[in-house]
Amino acid sequence: MLQPKFFTLIIGTEILNRRRTDKHFDFVTQALEKKGYKLSGSFIIEDDPALIVQTIKFIASQPNPVLFSFGGIGSTPDDYTRKCAAIALKDGHLPIHQEAKKIIEEKLGKDAYPYPIRMAELPKGAKLLDNPVNKMPAFSLDERYYFMPGFPEMSHPMVEEILEKLLPEKKEYYRHTLTALCKENELIEVMEKMPREVEFSSLPKLYSDGWRVSISVASHDEALSLQAFQMYIDILEAKKIVYGLQDESN
Repeated sequence: MLQPKFFTLIIGTEILNRRRTDKHFDFVTQALEKKGYKLSGSFIIEDDPALIVQTIKFIASQPNPVLFSFGGIGSTPDDYTRKCAAIALKDGHLPIHQEAKKIIEEKLGKDAYPYPIRMAELPKGAKLLDNPVNKMPAFSLDERYYFMPGFPEMSHPMVEEILEKLLPEKKEYYRHTLTALCKENELIEVMEKMPREVEFSSLPKLYSDGWRVSISVASHDEALSLQAFQMYIDILEAKKIVYGLQDESN
C-alpha cells in the first residue's frame, strides 16, 4: 500500500443528539500518533442510509484511503452499515457469510434466530474481524475498509490489531513549533511557500498584552521539516519579532 490516508466514520444519531459521547476520535488519533501517522478526516453522521453510502463513497474516492467505521453493523432495524457498505463498495448484495453464520450459531444457539443471524449478511468479499468481547463478527473489505461495532471496548482492540498489521514499524514524524509575538499576517508569505510534503499550522490568539501566533511544521522528512521551520525563523529575525522555540518529535 502507498502512503495511506486514514479516516474515521462514526455512525450514530445518539452521538449527534448527545445521548452518548464519542470516544472513537480521540482513540484513533492517539493510536495513529503512536505509529507516526495522523487522520486525514473524521465524520460523525446520523443513522441515515443515503448519508452513510455517500460518505463511504467520498472516503473511497480519496487517494489510498483506510477507513475505520464505527457503529451500525448489528441486527436491529437502524443498523444500516452492512447494507450501505455493500452499496458503496460492492454490488449492493448481502450474501450469508458462512464463517460468520457459524460463529453466531455457535455463540447463541437457537437464540441466533430470527434476528442476530442477520449479522452474517455481509458484503461480497468481506473478511471477518475478531471481536474480543462477544465474538460477534465485524468485517473488512479490500483490506482498507474496516467496519466495527460502536462499542469502544469491542472496536478499539480491533483498531490496534489492524494498525499493527498495516504499520508494523513506527514512522518518525518530525515536528517543530514556535510561538511569536505577532499576528499571523506577518508570516503568510512564508506559509505560501511551504512544500506540499510539510504539514503546517498557524494558531493565533489575542492576549491582554497583544497577539501571539503558534507555528508548527511537521514532516516524515527530517531535513525538510527543519528547512521549512528555518524559513519562519528567518523572517521573524528579519522583522525583529520576538519568538520562542519548542522542538518536539512524534
